[in-house]
Amino acid sequence: MEKEEYTYEDYQHTANWLRSKTTLQPQVAVICGSGLGGLTDKLTKAESFNYKDIPNFPQSTVPGHAGRLVFGYLKGQPCVMMQGRFHMYEGYSLRKVTFPVRVFHLLGVHTLVVTNAAGGLNPKFEVGDIMLIRDHINLPGLCGQNPLRGPNEERFGTRFPAMSDAYDRDMRLLAHRIWEQMKEQRELQEGTYVMVAGPNFETVAECMLLQKLGADAVGMSTVPEVIVARHCGLRVFGFSLITNKVIMNYESHKTANHQEVLDSGKNAAQKLEEFISRLMDCVPQTEKTC
Repeated sequence: MEKEEYTYEDYQHTANWLRSKTTLQPQVAVICGSGLGGLTDKLTKAESFNYKDIPNFPQSTVPGHAGRLVFGYLKGQPCVMMQGRFHMYEGYSLRKVTFPVRVFHLLGVHTLVVTNAAGGLNPKFEVGDIMLIRDHINLPGLCGQNPLRGPNEERFGTRFPAMSDAYDRDMRLLAHRIWEQMKEQRELQEGTYVMVAGPNFETVAECMLLQKLGADAVGMSTVPEVIVARHCGLRVFGFSLITNKVIMNYESHKTANHQEVLDSGKNAAQKLEEFISRLMDCVPQTEKTC
């Protein structure tokens, strides 16, 4: 039976295993959401490891998530990228879902970039838009499902970490400057991401509720990783690719589906790769800003 709870030594064991397999020391970790795993193709001197071969790592079971950890350089920045993430709806505990984040921290990562595919709740959003995550609403967390639940490991962080500054403001400002340089037709969006447990897509009534709560985009991931990253003291930058507009009309014959999500990710791939590449070229270092 697989472990659902981990000791500090378990995280250290995985980090040591990875150190024994690669000499690259990543400064930035990127978690690639549904259909966004092509970002790893931009890495130079890449070294990849299947999740199934990494001690304590869960397995990714969702289409569009390749299940590989890839080390390499992006614009000279030493990175590690997750080509696929883990979700509550796969049956994993939130400790298991967020396991890689603490391993990254032990490897010396100082910045976590989280990406996801999301449904657009904001009526101003269009499919293909990129939304910088300014804040989040953790619906599972409000119901007691939190990755920090249970005994606190002080070697990672404090018992009660703040989340009011979860998404780094300087990184968002940098992203806006980069987007202006890219001269894209659509403006770079910014807003609040709400996490639902999934795996079903939302009902019309649920979408109406989420919109009233102030959410601009909805998805089934990201928030647990952000909470654990901030608990570890990592800088966090996140964005959502709007892959579909949520159904807000009972008369509509459209329904959300995962293939639409993957297709939208594929169509936006070139734009996303340039955006992230430019961001990595200017990502703030530990002791200085670009």
